[in-house]
Amino acid sequence: MDWDEVRARFPGLADRVFLDAACVSLTPASAEEAVAGFARELTRPSHRNASEHHLWMDGTREEATGQVASLLGVEARNVALVESTTHGLNIGAQSIPWREGDEVVMCNLEFLQVAIPFVQLAKTHGVRPVFLEHEAGVVPASAYAGAINERTRAVVLSSTQWCNGYRVDLEAVAEACRSRGVWLIVDAVQQAGAVPLPTEGIDFLLAGGHKWLNAPMGTGFAALSDRALDELQPASWGYLNLTPPEGGWVNYFTTPSITPDREYAFTDSAKRFEIGGTANYPGAVCLSESLRVTNAVGVEQSAERIWSLGERLQEGLRRLDVRLETPFERENRAGIITFHTGSRERDSACLERLLDAGISVSQRYTSGVGGVRVSVHYYNNEDDVDALLGVTSEFLKG
Repeated sequence: MDWDEVRARFPGLADRVFLDAACVSLTPASAEEAVAGFARELTRPSHRNASEHHLWMDGTREEATGQVASLLGVEARNVALVESTTHGLNIGAQSIPWREGDEVVMCNLEFLQVAIPFVQLAKTHGVRPVFLEHEAGVVPASAYAGAINERTRAVVLSSTQWCNGYRVDLEAVAEACRSRGVWLIVDAVQQAGAVPLPTEGIDFLLAGGHKWLNAPMGTGFAALSDRALDELQPASWGYLNLTPPEGGWVNYFTTPSITPDREYAFTDSAKRFEIGGTANYPGAVCLSESLRVTNAVGVEQSAERIWSLGERLQEGLRRLDVRLETPFERENRAGIITFHTGSRERDSACLERLLDAGISVSQRYTSGVGGVRVSVHYYNNEDDVDALLGVTSEFLKG
């Protein structure tokens, strides 16, 4: 893989050291061009009439669905496009038929949005959230398996934690859930597009596009298991969730006898969990092109690049007077590496020094875990890592 050529596809790297994909990533130039082409078509439509123009817009989303399916190695029928991880989490929370007294297992490392829909179920459905406590920033698969009992209805977790980058053994969690008939909902926003994701046994696999997928906000995916498609129904419905009418929509809308007073046949694919109306078409176009770049790189090669650069960063941080919050080996790490300089205030000062030097990183904490968060993506290189280490070293000497 020619990593210099890959890097050249991201013009945002030309004037900065960008190590913050875990917040909002950069998009490739080809995605900008794709959205510009879409905008030109909106400005001066080439279609014969507005109905055909509308159908063309609807069709632009299908390419994104295919690119997501390729990334994950699943069938397109299992993929729905969503506007964000939040949207996807709420699809899962609202689709499962809850019973009073059901329990939802989570952990206290999670980003607040992972918990919010399920904490709210306590008020609306009498569901009990069960939060596992981390130990040194780790909640292993065995902890989730051990927490499952006869009341457990779902396990909800992030595949990679947002503060310290801990990546759980998803396959082991999925097996524990599958063996007990428990729904598994996974926020993969800090992993999808960086390192491979298992899909077997995961009922709702969710990710917004604006982080490691290198797409804009307002778009993302939900990959649903066959079990979810067979047993669950969405909480909201739209006409684009329907099985397309015979002869197509233009023919349908020009048929005098149509009436809303009829039975509706909805698709049996994940598409019925989408909003089902006019959607974020520019976002889908950008997501599609960004994923085309990622799929061309290949998620296995992406992971190797990310892990290798991450090890360079870890080795450098171990030589500095910081606490490495992400000491994990490859099997428990994606692209996030976090370090702590001793206090929140000192972390903030370190962050400001890095930002002043043109190095983009973030500062994040939860449940006592966190610090300066660095995101190493496949478009980064050794010089980026060394620049961060150099500025951090100088800061610590001061």
